[in-house]
Amino acid sequence: MRILIVEDDEELRELLRRSLAAEAYAVDTANNGETGSFLARTNPYRIVILDYNLPNKKGDEVCKELRQAGITCPVLIVSVESEVADKVHLLESGADDYMCKPFSFTELVARIKSLVRRPYHIQEPVLTLEDLSIDTESKLVTKAGKGVYLTRKEYMLLECMARRSGQILTRSEIMEEVWNNETDPFSNTVEAHIRNLRKKIEGGRKKKLIHTVPGRGYKLDYSR
Repeated sequence: MRILIVEDDEELRELLRRSLAAEAYAVDTANNGETGSFLARTNPYRIVILDYNLPNKKGDEVCKELRQAGITCPVLIVSVESEVADKVHLLESGADDYMCKPFSFTELVARIKSLVRRPYHIQEPVLTLEDLSIDTESKLVTKAGKGVYLTRKEYMLLECMARRSGQILTRSEIMEEVWNNETDPFSNTVEAHIRNLRKKIEGGRKKKLIHTVPGRGYKLDYSR
C-alpha cells in the first residue's frame, strides 16, 4: 500500500516515514502543501496524511484541490488545532478524518487501516488462495498451515497481487503500488522480488502461482 505524508516538521515526517515503512507501507513524503498537492494529484496513493499548518499551501487548501481534481483517496489531517470549529472546517474541506497532535502511532495505524478499508469493504482481512493464506492485518503468510518468511517488500508484492488475483498487473502498476517514487523505474527490483517470491511460495508445488504474461506483466492465479 502506498501512502503520502505531507508534513513540514522534518523530525516528525521522518519518524512517520520510518515507522510506516516498518509496517509494510510504501511511503512518499513532502514538506510543503504545494509539493504535497502535486504528488497526490499525480500518483495513485491509498491514503494521504496531511498536516494542517503547512508552508506554501495549507492543509485545507490542499484537500479542496484534491477533491476538485477528482482524487477520492482518503485524506487524514493531523493538526495541533483542537477546536470543534476547526475540525468541522477541515472535514467540510473534504478530509475523511482528523487527529490532534500529539498522537500515538498505534492510533494512527488504526485510523489508516479503518480509512483504507472503506473502499474495499467487500474484501476479507484474510486472503486465501488454495493452501496459501495471507493475513493482511498481522502481515503473516502461511502455506499449508506453515509460516512463510517474507521480507517487507516481498509481502507487499504478494498482497498487491493477491488483492487482484486473476488480473494481469503491469510492471509499472506494481512499482506504483509497492515502491515509492525514489525507486529507479529501470532497475530490476520487481523481477528480483518476483523470483524470490516464487521460490518461497511455489516450492514443492506442481501448479504455478505467479505467472509471467509476456509483454504485459504478472498475474497471481491458480487457474493454469
